[in-house]
Amino acid sequence: MEEKKVIILDLTGCKYLRELHERIRVAFDFPEWYGANWDAFWDLLWSECDADEVLIIGEYTMSEEFNMQLENMHKMLDELVKERAEDSSIYDDIKPFSYRIES
Repeated sequence: MEEKKVIILDLTGCKYLRELHERIRVAFDFPEWYGANWDAFWDLLWSECDADEVLIIGEYTMSEEFNMQLENMHKMLDELVKERAEDSSIYDDIKPFSYRIES
């Protein structure tokens, strides 16, 4: 049985939007040319993310100013969960996806 691939996105103490996207780029192993915006995140999340699960830690240490940014990220991850669930029931080469948030 193949081992589950888990990406750990550590947002502990993240203070700047650019830093948030850099942490995303590194955790997801996105290319250097990652556009550091939510459109680029969605594009690469769908095309380049082969993880089975994403574990987000430390998001509760971030300022309230990031609430909208985190909401955007959660919506995209929710959409990927939904799309992968639908597609994995049809195609053998697409695996289900999940994410969870830990404090």
